[in-house]
Amino acid sequence: MCIRDSTGAAWTAAGGELMIIEVNLMPGKGTLILTGQLGDVMRESAQAALTYTRSQTTVLGIDPDRFEKQDIHIHLPEGAVPKDGPSAGAALATALISAFTGRPIRRDVSMTGEITLRGRVLPVGGVREKALAARRAGVGTFILPRKNERDLLDIPEHLRRDVQFVLVDRIEQVIETALLPAPVT
Repeated sequence: MCIRDSTGAAWTAAGGELMIIEVNLMPGKGTLILTGQLGDVMRESAQAALTYTRSQTTVLGIDPDRFEKQDIHIHLPEGAVPKDGPSAGAALATALISAFTGRPIRRDVSMTGEITLRGRVLPVGGVREKALAARRAGVGTFILPRKNERDLLDIPEHLRRDVQFVLVDRIEQVIETALLPAPVT
């Protein structure tokens, strides 16, 4: 069993908030289980993140047979709160890649960004609110799509100084920033 969590950022009517994304791998037949009151768009983002991960097994050093021998459970806690939108794609992919590679996720990193099947990270809305939620939570590094760079101007400069913003175009850049090396066994 391997459990990995990543921290995504969400926009809500009350502002931004961080969301934990848990991934658990267990013996099974390759079933994808999604829980936590996810809407259709969030479910599609999880499927896209899994498809990307499966397509990159050689690059990531993952045995492709694992996808047929393990069930994958993705859960977003606080099930009473509906969750939807594409902006968790990068966090979903990061959690999946962490689980399959054994590389831990840095605890001081949060992220936002839609992911494509080929690993591009697309711009999202609500960046100001998401970044401020990350800062309030003590996040030191916030990953966001490069095409959202102009949204940083909406964040007061004195608040931007407390967080390192990493602009990305591809999920490989997210992984480089968010994942630590695998522990030596």
